[in-house]
Amino acid sequence: METVVVSQMKVKRRMEYGAIAVIWIVMPIYLTTISFVGSDIVDGTCMPWGAYSSNTAEKAMISSVFIITYLLPLIIMIFCYSRIVFAIRTKVTNYLV
Repeated sequence: METVVVSQMKVKRRMEYGAIAVIWIVMPIYLTTISFVGSDIVDGTCMPWGAYSSNTAEKAMISSVFIITYLLPLIIMIFCYSRIVFAIRTKVTNYLV
């Protein structure tokens, strides 16, 4: 029984390290790449997020940034906090009964 708990702890620890790596390494690389693709120099002035090859490309890139930087963390936080509330309610209910 203890080996199962230890292996689950190792998996959770790896997931934590993977999440930290994604947040601190992959996301800045992704955002830098997206901003590089959508930026250009026009008449000697840098136009960040203003030079796309098509309207569809602009919508796709900006939508992906919105989803990845705002909606995905929001959905994950809602999911995690709802699990916390569910666990607390279950333990309190079991304790009172």
